[in-house]
Amino acid sequence: MPTKTSKKTLKVTQIKSPISHKYDQARTLKALGLGKIGRSVEQVDNPCVQGMLFKVKHLVQVEELK
Repeated sequence: MPTKTSKKTLKVTQIKSPISHKYDQARTLKALGLGKIGRSVEQVDNPCVQGMLFKVKHLVQVEELK
């Protein structure tokens, strides 16, 4: 019988522009749903999102919601 696990949610806010950074970092921000400074999105905490956040950690601010 599978157990219910609550997924943690992360609030990701863009704090810097991807201009003058690598192209793939700008594309990673787009994939996360960001594109303008100050914009925030909620993402489920999983290994894929963690890898994306690691790649752009200097451009975003991350808060744990649940």
